[in-house]
Amino acid sequence: MQGIRTFIPTPDKISYLKSLLLVGFDTIDIGSFVSPKSIPQMADTADVLNAITGFPTQSKLLVIVANLRGAEEALSFSKVDYLGFPFSISENFQMRNTHKSIEESVVVLSQILKLTAQAGKKVVVYLSMGFGNPYGDTWSLEIVSEWIEKLTQMGIKIISLSDTVGVATPNSVTLLFKHLIALYPDIEFGAHFHTRPSEWYDKIEAAYTAGCRRFDGAIMGIGGCPMAMDHLTGNMPTEKLVSFFTKAKAEINVAPHRFERAYNAALEIFKPYK
Repeated sequence: MQGIRTFIPTPDKISYLKSLLLVGFDTIDIGSFVSPKSIPQMADTADVLNAITGFPTQSKLLVIVANLRGAEEALSFSKVDYLGFPFSISENFQMRNTHKSIEESVVVLSQILKLTAQAGKKVVVYLSMGFGNPYGDTWSLEIVSEWIEKLTQMGIKIISLSDTVGVATPNSVTLLFKHLIALYPDIEFGAHFHTRPSEWYDKIEAAYTAGCRRFDGAIMGIGGCPMAMDHLTGNMPTEKLVSFFTKAKAEINVAPHRFERAYNAALEIFKPYK
């Protein structure tokens, strides 16, 4: 929802998220504690969390934070399991996305890790520009590997490689996941793909075949990164993920009828904003 400029009423958000929380997904990204000036759509995340506290679900809750204040606010909600932190290996994009340099972001991440350790929570690092970089910074497998090493040394256990502007190819996806999963067997690697509608299948197949088992999606591919420059590139459609893994006979614990209800809810909620 974050890239939609018209404010979606809080009750609509709550209703939609409750439908998702009943489907059986492992984790639901519930909102962001970030500056309302930068992402006004997420200004009501606290209200959303208050409304779903106590809601019966097996899904874990994740919120995105970009600074220490956001982390402190997120951790005030006992229901939150994960804090997601956007960390770009592109200096240009990190400044664009969080208004901090990479060096400054490392300091912030270290502070957040101390807080989450005290609270018994986990951090998911979204490695932005994980598959390439159109912003002029150098990208290579070696650079990605160096940052993965630094992040693991800091204590990060979950790293989601993010195809922030949809530049990943099946070859780059296969190369990265095969290399990193073999090198760091104790790290849970995820795939956070942004994609054009015609390019979804090959990315999922490449990541899954290479051993990735954590995938992010959004129903109908709604959204993307509001700080990125390609408006044709949306999130990976959740229905495509469900279809792929069903055919692959993967155990995803998704209740089909409940997913259908959530999909229909998305059709209604997002129709005015498409």
